[in-house]
Amino acid sequence: MAAPPGQDAPLRVLVHGVLGRMGQVVLQGVSQAPGMIPVGGVDAAAHQDVLPLPDGGSILLSTNLDSAILACRPHVMVDFTVASASAPGVKRSIAHGIHQVIGTTGLSDADLEEFDRLAREHGVGVFVAPNFALGAILLIHQARLLARHFDYAEVIEAHHETKIDAPSGTALAIARALVEGHGGPFEHNVPEKEPAPGARGADYQGVSIHSQRMPGRLAHHEVILGAQGQTLSLRHDTVGRECYIPGVLAAIRGVVQYQGLVTGLDKLLGL
Repeated sequence: MAAPPGQDAPLRVLVHGVLGRMGQVVLQGVSQAPGMIPVGGVDAAAHQDVLPLPDGGSILLSTNLDSAILACRPHVMVDFTVASASAPGVKRSIAHGIHQVIGTTGLSDADLEEFDRLAREHGVGVFVAPNFALGAILLIHQARLLARHFDYAEVIEAHHETKIDAPSGTALAIARALVEGHGGPFEHNVPEKEPAPGARGADYQGVSIHSQRMPGRLAHHEVILGAQGQTLSLRHDTVGRECYIPGVLAAIRGVVQYQGLVTGLDKLLGL
């Protein structure tokens, strides 16, 4: 790992999954942010050794994470890949003493426990968030606060057709927050007849989760809470991936202050 930066030295950032949709947005955000610089990118689809930066210049591009770490000496790695690539890559880079900001979803509880153990062993921070959009984080926070006043809860989420996991990590985070705020499982209607199996969606402790996948969608999450004679709805729509960048940049700056696992952008926002 690069030596810890001085007070005025920029944070050196490596982007894992740099050629993906989020990787490209992260690279542009880091390139334009004060106090940090992109020093390298890793992607399994790389076919060249150099990646041009959005505003000029270039960084090293590699398919090999370990060689990129040795060449770039980053302080922080930002990971937007898939769970099968993220878990081993994060573990290896923690062993190099590199702080982690992880937006990949689908990681198991066992993965997160191992991240925490390794991070404490090597004295680095690991920040994991299912969503980096401020509005989505506030929706989760409000859902937790409101849940105790309602008997029923359902979550509807919609994403593009190429998203590989369902439900989304954000939908699961919403469901967990609802159950936590409610103090236990919700009431859950189980139909006497179900001509089309699965019509009630996934069941997370009484919270029904419905996933849509189709072109024209980016990321949409809606919470519907119900009680006798009334419903209350909360909805967040992501219309551009640039909404994630303030949260990612805040996580990059904040993670170097931690040791061990931190989950959820709400921790950095003081919610």
